[in-house]
Amino acid sequence: MKKFDIRNIRIRKVNVDELDDRMLLINLYVTQALTFIIGFIWILFQHQNFLELFAFPATFHFAAWGLLFAGGVILVDLLISRWVPEEAADDGGVNERIFGNRPIWHIGLLSLVVAICEELLFRGAIQHAIGPYWTSIIFAAIHVRYLRHWIPTGLVFSISYGLGWIYIQSGSIWAPIIAHFVIDFVMGLIIRFRRES
Repeated sequence: MKKFDIRNIRIRKVNVDELDDRMLLINLYVTQALTFIIGFIWILFQHQNFLELFAFPATFHFAAWGLLFAGGVILVDLLISRWVPEEAADDGGVNERIFGNRPIWHIGLLSLVVAICEELLFRGAIQHAIGPYWTSIIFAAIHVRYLRHWIPTGLVFSISYGLGWIYIQSGSIWAPIIAHFVIDFVMGLIIRFRRES
């Protein structure tokens, strides 16, 4: 039996075009799992109650916050895509690869996983520590694929700040989770069906 030698591990930058579909999905799910774990641990260190954080409020006004914000973001994004050249909003083809050939149920699952994991970390943990402004800078910075162009970077920062704002206004983490899910799901469907047509 061959022994494992850690010195044989090589790390290199990989272009999204070099990944097959399976590896792209594994990468996405692993990064979301790490995001969830980091957020969960951070929340524990902040002495927040995890179950309280995810408790549903007595009224459903948080859903209205999330849906209205998502509707506004989708409208702005559609207007931007109509008048801004495609190369100015290019993400390197990542979103096309993720959503382009996916069944609708899988687009929904991906959107839900991303919404819960990222909102747990960014709104539940980081925003609790440093506020919505600095959280949004970090959120925009980790979306590396958008940093080449100022329009998507500004849009990601603004969306993150808006998610933080509706979290504060609604008093529930479910408002940004709903908004994040709806934004990703609708934009994923647009990418998928635009490709089909």
